[in-house]
Amino acid sequence: MINEIKQDAQERMSKSIDSLKSNLNKVRTGRAHRSLLDNIVVEYYGMDTPLNQVGNISTPDARTLAITVFDKGMIGAVEKAILKSDLGLNPSSQGTLIRIPLPPLTEERRKDLVKVVRNEGENSKIAIRNIRRDANSDIKSLEKEKGIGEDEQHQAEDQIQKITNSFVKQVDELLTVKEAELMEI
Repeated sequence: MINEIKQDAQERMSKSIDSLKSNLNKVRTGRAHRSLLDNIVVEYYGMDTPLNQVGNISTPDARTLAITVFDKGMIGAVEKAILKSDLGLNPSSQGTLIRIPLPPLTEERRKDLVKVVRNEGENSKIAIRNIRRDANSDIKSLEKEKGIGEDEQHQAEDQIQKITNSFVKQVDELLTVKEAELMEI
């Protein structure tokens, strides 16, 4: 039973790390990356469709994204969707190709983005600690029901704490890498 609790806690903490990675990928660093446009949806024949399904996204250089739209009639809708996103990008079209130049980030904007990244990291740490709390309360309820002894309870709680520490360390490492990426000129 204790192993099931630990396994569940590990899986949930792992999902928190995956969520953090996804959220950090959305933070723009000034470098062109295809994942920057992952959350943009375009209205395509009355349905919201992800941008990567209406065109091919590429990075011709470090500061430019290019989208080759499959359907010429969709160019206006794709441009509108990019403009509506909160990314601050200005697309320009040339036939079926849409170019999106990425402006360099100012020092002030970089510092703001570092604050956003730290906030995301703190939210992930809070989620991980909540998972630890849930696992520890499950272990305590097992001990109260006499399913395990007091020594087993303390050992299990120590193991849960070690798992928690390893995931918090992963969060810190991800934040360090992202902050360095953001402050790089």
